[in-house]
Amino acid sequence: MMSHRLVLSVAIVAVAALLVHHAAGYPWQVCGDDQFAAGSKYLANINLLAASLPKNASASPDLFATAEAGAAPDKVWGLALCRGDANATSCHSCLAQAFRDLPNVCDYSKVATMYYDSCTLHYSNASQDPAPVAALTYRFWEYTNVTSEKGQFNRLVARLVNATADYAAYNSTRRYASGEADFDLEFPKIYSWAQCTPDLTAPQCWRCLAKIMVLLPEVFVDSTGARALQVRCSFRYQTYSFFDGPVMVRLPAPSPSTQAPAPAPAPVAVPTGLTPAPATASTQDPSYFADEEDNQSVDSMLIDISTLRVATGDFADSNKLGDGGFGAVYKGILPDGDEIAVKRLLKSSTQGVEELKNELSLVAKLRHKNLVTLLGVCLEQQERLLVYEFVPNRSLDLFLFDAEKHVELDWETRYKIINGIARGLQYLHEDSQLRVVHRDLKASNILLDKEMNPKISDFGIARLFGQDQTHGITKHVVGTYGYMAPEYVMRGNYSVKSDSFSFGVMVLEIVTGRKNNDYCNSEKSQDLLNVIWERWMATTVLGMMDPCMNTSFSESGVLRCIHIALLCVQENPADRPLMSSVVMMLGSDTVPLSAPSKPAFYVQKGDSGGADLGNHQCNTINIQG
Repeated sequence: MMSHRLVLSVAIVAVAALLVHHAAGYPWQVCGDDQFAAGSKYLANINLLAASLPKNASASPDLFATAEAGAAPDKVWGLALCRGDANATSCHSCLAQAFRDLPNVCDYSKVATMYYDSCTLHYSNASQDPAPVAALTYRFWEYTNVTSEKGQFNRLVARLVNATADYAAYNSTRRYASGEADFDLEFPKIYSWAQCTPDLTAPQCWRCLAKIMVLLPEVFVDSTGARALQVRCSFRYQTYSFFDGPVMVRLPAPSPSTQAPAPAPAPVAVPTGLTPAPATASTQDPSYFADEEDNQSVDSMLIDISTLRVATGDFADSNKLGDGGFGAVYKGILPDGDEIAVKRLLKSSTQGVEELKNELSLVAKLRHKNLVTLLGVCLEQQERLLVYEFVPNRSLDLFLFDAEKHVELDWETRYKIINGIARGLQYLHEDSQLRVVHRDLKASNILLDKEMNPKISDFGIARLFGQDQTHGITKHVVGTYGYMAPEYVMRGNYSVKSDSFSFGVMVLEIVTGRKNNDYCNSEKSQDLLNVIWERWMATTVLGMMDPCMNTSFSESGVLRCIHIALLCVQENPADRPLMSSVVMMLGSDTVPLSAPSKPAFYVQKGDSGGADLGNHQCNTINIQG
């Protein structure tokens, strides 16, 4: 009698062979057998969807949209989805091309699907998608075979694809995740991607991915790359990088104990149809958060005090880059010539140890081009030292508010800085394996590399949120006055929308070249936010722009950034956009912006209606509730 496993294998290979026949060649199309009549309105209704779906999907923060056109029997339902790392422009272009191609290659087909690398288009004659986790319209592709360590490779691929699928389902509201694993000299890295349509629930997404992940042990063995594409969910892995943006799931290289020859376990660890418990910040799935490995990596980051003393000239004043709320930062040069920045926490600071633990636990796990990289730590001789990558242009405030250096920030550079900060915050809030609220965003905590790309720094008072947590409350309000959201200052409430507020303040400072602090440290009656608001209502806001940009700037770009900033500083946190929406707004002029209302009233001296914090003014504050 044929075993269940063999029956499954034969069935999958048969289905895969059938799909190859129907969808050969890139882009991959799957054409249904049910056809519409040549004179019907079905094609006209497809064209109606073509006029709306690409625009709606590319304007959505999730890069996803559905729509229907016409009436029965010629009603057409459509679905458009772009890969989670696409931008609005490329998304729109991909879907528009799909609408040009699909009706031709699937001539007269009522049900048709087109898969590109960066987008998926599907339409049918159903009033809605009748099978949200159907398993019949996927496509796979195989690449060069692995030549050595096949068993180890297959096991690592299975772990990585499972972890990436789990993250997409349970840790991303966009139902998208990217992954990376270390392997060996032949293939140093393995990369993965998984995505569902964001209207699926987490269990639906997982079940959809699980149904196509059964291909891993049955078809995709010993292959250096493969993909399974389905209308509602897809996954892919390769031995080269094929996606943009940050990596959300990381697996370390296999430990020596796992490299000995052994019978290969079933590569898909969770059987089809089973739903794993969602991973949260406090109960992390070790398959990709790898807490043990994290502890080992912290140990590997330890740097002895003698090395850092030599590197910094024994913390010479001539090497001091600046002072922060918890200590000074020094430039150093390691024996191999690499430049570093060493943050020396104050010995007298009661918050130093907690800050150190916070930065180690958070920053060591965060990797994004718009976040500063933590390289090491030293805990010797009562010293608490954090070692970061050296960012040569230091902090944004040293350019932005300097009477001479601000002229180096033309509009193109300022826009690049705004966009980079937004992308870094999106990673912290929505796309990393952690969910982090920074709580102290300000111009002095934005570092600039040699190409003037921004890097968010100083995570000493950042807070980690659980998967379902939306806000926190503290009696220990710490931050910098002038950047803190009013609900945080007044009541200790903080959330990702608190960071949105701080971002909005920074954008207004970047555009105008003026400190919000200048207003609350002076006798001026209004803060920068309200001055901008009055100019906005009077349509004279361009007069607030930094004069050094008068010769070369985009008027529409400046106005759009001010508009977005005003949305970010709304008094009600619910009215402020998420950073993924901000990134979308910045990336496309076609994304509509809602009308802002008057920004949060921050401080007006002598007015009891404002937030009265006594004599703290705009300095870094520490308020016990």
